[in-house]
Amino acid sequence: MAAISVEKLCKRYPGAAVPAVDEVSFTVADREFMVLLGPSGCGKSTVLRMIAGLEPITSGTVSIDGRIVNQTPAKSRDIAMVFQSYALYPHMTVYDNLAFGLRRRDVGRAEIARRVRAAAGKLGLTEFLERKPHALSGGQRQRVALGRAIVRDPRVFLFDEPLSNLDAALRVTTRNELIRQQQEIGTTSIYVTHDQVEAMTMGHRICIMNRGRVVQIGKPLDVYRQPADTFVARFLGNPPMNLLPATLEVDDARAVARLAGVAVALPLGASSSLAPRAGREILLGIRPEDLYEAPPPGTRESFAPLPARVVAVEPLGAETLLMLSPEGSADELIARVGRETALRSGDRIELALDTRAVHLFDAATTRAIR
Repeated sequence: MAAISVEKLCKRYPGAAVPAVDEVSFTVADREFMVLLGPSGCGKSTVLRMIAGLEPITSGTVSIDGRIVNQTPAKSRDIAMVFQSYALYPHMTVYDNLAFGLRRRDVGRAEIARRVRAAAGKLGLTEFLERKPHALSGGQRQRVALGRAIVRDPRVFLFDEPLSNLDAALRVTTRNELIRQQQEIGTTSIYVTHDQVEAMTMGHRICIMNRGRVVQIGKPLDVYRQPADTFVARFLGNPPMNLLPATLEVDDARAVARLAGVAVALPLGASSSLAPRAGREILLGIRPEDLYEAPPPGTRESFAPLPARVVAVEPLGAETLLMLSPEGSADELIARVGRETALRSGDRIELALDTRAVHLFDAATTRAIR
């Protein structure tokens, strides 16, 4: 296996006003599954291609097991890459597609057969070895593409949005298959996606990128619970975090975030750390699941009332989303409530806001206030 280190990696295309990748740095430990997450065009696939050796590096370094590989050809890096498109040879059988890379490396026939059949068994492809790609479903083709990487027994796996061409149900099945394969094989992996569900469920850690730069790196739930700025707060989470303009007021006893006509008392003990920011404009963040129709029993002291009008109701079966307009404000927010709610569009409600789950962001810099 292998550890990967990326140091101040940059990529600037001729004629471009700004770099596509701007001083990206991160480390992937041996056997770790790292996810590069971000919107389209943020540079995550370019980073992956530079690690693979498919894209020239403008500046910075890529190291594998402590050895800089900037000038090492892609074929000599011992990396296997699974692309967004399956990239299968249509005239070859599944067996031949799986064996192609090994034959190019002059691996013996018996060893090829052993590796191919072992990979096919793990991926549930044994009965399809004599079929050609046109006779396979999308999920089966993706498994063949994954198997072609597995048979090489590389030091590093790179995945470039491999599930984006699959329908929703098949994406879930194949995602679970990839998770199982990672647990069994344990190869160091970097997975590129714009899908936050894939990132949260698959990655040991997430590296969130925006506009060519790294915004935050951490374990999925840590990043979800402690976003570094408003971009991460809204990008990670579905529905995204609500962000409401507020003014911070602090006295000796308590800190308060004052919205339009509503004062949200912040947790006890916050006043000392927030005192230097008293009177400044902030953004109050609250996730939809931390807004309630009524406080849970025995927790009323931890909740602040937030009067609002219901704008729309979206029943989703297991839960219901409420689009609401806070009293005295033109902003809108979303609350995730139970499926049994009786609220309808136009109703007035006093939401219960969990003050223990509030996030504060500087209105000017958008960075989190800890």
